[in-house]
Amino acid sequence: MAAAEGNEGRGFLVGQAEVAARPLEPALYIVATPIGNLGDITLRALETLAAADILAAEDTRVTRVLLDRYGIRKRAVAYHQHNEAEAGERLLAALKEGKSVALVSDAGTPLVSDPGYRLVAVAYAEGLRVVPVPGASAVLAALAASGLPSDTFLFAGFLPSKAGQRRSRLEELKAVPATLIAFESPHRLAESLEAMTATFGGGRHAVVARELTKAFEEIRRGTLAALAEYYAEAGAPKGEIVILVAPPQPAVTADAAETDRLLLSLAGEMATSRAAAEASRLTGRPKQALYRRLLELKAGGGNEK
Repeated sequence: MAAAEGNEGRGFLVGQAEVAARPLEPALYIVATPIGNLGDITLRALETLAAADILAAEDTRVTRVLLDRYGIRKRAVAYHQHNEAEAGERLLAALKEGKSVALVSDAGTPLVSDPGYRLVAVAYAEGLRVVPVPGASAVLAALAASGLPSDTFLFAGFLPSKAGQRRSRLEELKAVPATLIAFESPHRLAESLEAMTATFGGGRHAVVARELTKAFEEIRRGTLAALAEYYAEAGAPKGEIVILVAPPQPAVTADAAETDRLLLSLAGEMATSRAAAEASRLTGRPKQALYRRLLELKAGGGNEK
């Protein structure tokens, strides 16, 4: 690990001004970096990268671009899925010696579909300090811009590449009452959307978010069937991809139909949020769920009788 240490300077650039980074306490720092736009990094993250005794990166070439952009004169060491065990031992040894170690991935928040879980777990087992330095996340950026329910969500990582395993995984996720979020590679996007359509139903609302924060950012919304058809015809797109699928809609029962009528009646007399609150008071059902249902009814997406 000595290659990452030495008298390299402990500062970073903010505009044209160089800022001196304060020394760090010994710890493993989990540092979020931009998912595309290099401007999406926090001052705290820059200071941590500049001040750390050791900087461990998933791909040192990718991290070098970020370091050069902010004038951080530090060499990174490689820590990725192919050398996780060996490199992790060296990082842990450095932590035990009282060093500060900053861990970054290629983009976004480390450990989210990236190596590092074992390193953090062992660090805790050894009584070492772990410090999160939050920032950009493709999962949260996609969710915030999706227009889908964000109060409850499940991140499923990458779906299995083999068709049978993917179908089994989708069956497990089918009834989860939350917005589902998954990463997918461009060449499997159309196939995965088709599998979701077959398993979840083509009418379920979904979003494909691509190249977030980059020059060709795209957020495409529609039903699963419509998105599957679009990408089957358009071919594999370029870039990093996040798929989001809306929660399943409960079957419309007599009680549900009555609630729908109540919501629509109240919405004719007052604002949407107030109508949901009043319906919640009258029925005892959660206000947020009623609010979402009323929005669906107003948009014509409900099954009101």
